[in-house]
Amino acid sequence: MSEEISGASWYVVHTYSGYENKVKANIEKTIENRHLEDQILEVSVPLQDAVEIKNGVKKQVQKKIFPGYVLIHMILNDDTWYVVRNTRGVTGFVGPGSKPVPLTDEEMNNLGISIGKVAAEYSLGDTVMAISGVWENTVGEIKSINDNKQTVTITVDMFGRETPVELGFTEIRHI
Repeated sequence: MSEEISGASWYVVHTYSGYENKVKANIEKTIENRHLEDQILEVSVPLQDAVEIKNGVKKQVQKKIFPGYVLIHMILNDDTWYVVRNTRGVTGFVGPGSKPVPLTDEEMNNLGISIGKVAAEYSLGDTVMAISGVWENTVGEIKSINDNKQTVTITVDMFGRETPVELGFTEIRHI
């Protein structure tokens, strides 16, 4: 995704070794609590499949590609910088001094992280059915679409009230 369109870029955050997943969880919780979903779009700990041999037994495991680092797709401003920088386990952004430097599209491609996004085949007002998960076979009308998170929000009738439900693009189909 180009920076001009959304204003968001990928940044690298240095963490204490072994705290990557905890930092990811803490930032995601803060995003939810402070309603920063439209500013901090994704928090990622890149993993790769590997084969480990322990006691003569081969085992498929996932290893961190960059131990001690977390990637964050966000719009950099004072609020987002403060939230990330003051998360427990974060030692700082990668960049000169305390100024975060965004990764280039080329660097993102080299990391194997796709910067293109899937075009939503859905539109506001479409009627869709959930095809998996707890909402399977539930029908609702699309009220909002989040291309960055690849989700839609539909309203379902629950206990006589319209209730918003967020579903991934892969969890729904047109009816």
